Amino acid sequence: MLRNLGGMTDAVDATDVTPTFAVPSLVNLRDIGGRASSFGGVIRTGVVFRSTALADLTDTDIDVLTSLQISAVYDLRTAAERERRPDRLPDGAKLIGLDVLADRPTGSVAGSLADVVADPVAAATHLGDGRAEQHLLGTYRELITLPSAVTSYRQLYTGIAHGDVPALIHCTAGKDRTGWAAAALLMFAGATEQDVFDDYLLTNEMLLPKFEEMFARFEAAGGDRALFLPLLGVQRAYLESAFDEALRRYGTIDEYFAAGLGLDDDSLQALRTRMIDTENARPVE
Repeated sequence: MLRNLGGMTDAVDATDVTPTFAVPSLVNLRDIGGRASSFGGVIRTGVVFRSTALADLTDTDIDVLTSLQISAVYDLRTAAERERRPDRLPDGAKLIGLDVLADRPTGSVAGSLADVVADPVAAATHLGDGRAEQHLLGTYRELITLPSAVTSYRQLYTGIAHGDVPALIHCTAGKDRTGWAAAALLMFAGATEQDVFDDYLLTNEMLLPKFEEMFARFEAAGGDRALFLPLLGVQRAYLESAFDEALRRYGTIDEYFAAGLGLDDDSLQALRTRMIDTENARPVE
């Protein structure tokens, strides 16, 4: 359970639906805005988007992404992931590479997924008996503690506050490194806990169907698809572990951004101003 989030009130009408987009070659694409903010108004749409990697974008879907007028693409993948499957950028967008897991010796599991899928025995050894869940719980805590994560998220939020928008944030599957980036930003902007987790868990609906063909091949080779669900989907406990780590260290989300990431007062104010549309204020119940 989350503790003191800082700057939050207890009840906000959060009936808005997160805007999503039908882009077949870029699943899990959505706008994180549209929710009510406890600071008054709503979290702006058209400012921050999130998705999977842009490596497989078709020409048609690049045109759709270009229509969103994306100015900056923040790629949170490792250097090896970026080299293996480089992004295809929409027209007018600049690429900003931020290796969140650079200081982790083992890198990203998502980047080596193909090797694990090819061997059902190895998959059971590495992912079975709760090991996948424990790996992800540890990963989310590292999103708070790794120096490379601190540096990456500081540059990300500073860029959104002072740099080019609209911005698109992604990693490989757009669910863990990206999931924390979006969740922390939504909480900082005054979204309710319910809305933050609703956006986070939407990944299961938008992303998991993409893996159906892979699941079928794995089962045909004698594997159990249940091994991959904790790894390829998201669970509330994963995001809670990151929030718990941040709040244990810094007390509030505001202090995570200020003391944890080192954003100065000007950047904090600019980020909140950029994220919240106070002209469309709604009453807090």
